[in-house]
Amino acid sequence: MENVQNNKRTQNAWAFYDWANSVHSLTITSAIFPIYFPIAAIVVGSVTPNLIPIFGSFLLPNTVIYSYTISFAFLILAILVPMVSGIADYLGNKKSFMRFFCYMGSFSCIGLYFFTKGNYWVGTLGFLFSIIGWGGSIVFYNSFLPEIATKEEYDQLSAKGFALGYIGSVILLLQNLSMLLLPNLYGNISSELASRISFLSVGIWWLIFAQIPFHFLPDNHKSVKLSSSFFVGGFKELKNVFVKIRDIESVRLFLVSFFLYNLGAQTVMYLGALFGSQELHLPTDALIITILLIQIVAIPGAFVCSSISQNMGNIFALILIVFIWILICCFAYFVYGQVQFYVLAISIGFVMGGIQSNSRSTYAKLCPNNEKDLASFFSFYDVCDRLSTVLGTFLFGVIIQITGNMRIGILILTLFFSISLLFLYRLHKLYKLNI
Repeated sequence: MENVQNNKRTQNAWAFYDWANSVHSLTITSAIFPIYFPIAAIVVGSVTPNLIPIFGSFLLPNTVIYSYTISFAFLILAILVPMVSGIADYLGNKKSFMRFFCYMGSFSCIGLYFFTKGNYWVGTLGFLFSIIGWGGSIVFYNSFLPEIATKEEYDQLSAKGFALGYIGSVILLLQNLSMLLLPNLYGNISSELASRISFLSVGIWWLIFAQIPFHFLPDNHKSVKLSSSFFVGGFKELKNVFVKIRDIESVRLFLVSFFLYNLGAQTVMYLGALFGSQELHLPTDALIITILLIQIVAIPGAFVCSSISQNMGNIFALILIVFIWILICCFAYFVYGQVQFYVLAISIGFVMGGIQSNSRSTYAKLCPNNEKDLASFFSFYDVCDRLSTVLGTFLFGVIIQITGNMRIGILILTLFFSISLLFLYRLHKLYKLNI
């Protein structure tokens, strides 16, 4: 770990993993795949093709299956990640775990190339494991931040990572959109084939560019022999970190508030395209433009929030952003037209970039100085991230199934954002401008 905190090359390589993996967040979870899934995940020849048989005769709408798949993936992550992060800290090989999950996610995206119409199990399982691979790699990636930078660098470096992610994902999405919107340039390929090639390109992009951080990030292997005892050692590491978090009021308050506002933010991110297509009946090109707007506006959003954090404090910046989220949800309830949806997308993009970047850097600052079990510390942050996504997307799926109206779900999100403000306010009273 010699000079690793002051090594700009290492920091740039770390930030490049956002460039590598963010194509999954955009193309797979936000843009092309959510639109393609209801079209391809059908029962060919059925009178009700959109109803998918689950465990025999139990039928669910394909849109509900999409939402529940996200919930199930993040539930698995919430259970799995703390265990493997404790083992990674015990063995000192968190980069190896990061690589394993990265490869799982990228190869799952490559496998989605075979998701043809009616082959809904391929699409559902490929989507499921792509999320697990993405989410599993992120917790180890985030845990490198306090290791490679000093506290005064956290905000800018975190924002830089997210900005690179937004830029890279937009570049690849534009390439993939050219196949969908200008098929004559590619031998008049069908929209189905263009979509499947898009999924393939995500996996290849992710796999190739991930080699940059894998090459430059430190290994930090400990001299521990691989045996059955590493499970026990891993759980001991996790237990030690849990005790530390339980005794640190600032970390506890932040994790509770993060759980609540992240529930709202992640639900909007994962199901926003579904809202546009099913509730507003917007055409595909309008949805794609909306998603591009979100990504582009998120870049200045991340840096503006970083600037506010440096001048007014991280917690103040989060309070401001969460309050804006509440206003956005109230506005979204009354959105019916395409232009209104574009305005909504620009607003969401700006605060999405800010809240993601600031949350990561804030938690890194709240971690104890000279903490060695960083993967375990960030696993608890990741659990809050994943469980809040599980609850948010599951609630949305239940609301769709019961009422068929997504607007009610949007109003419920304002409640979670509002409660999170109370915990952020308590945290602000403790720290004010100190972080």
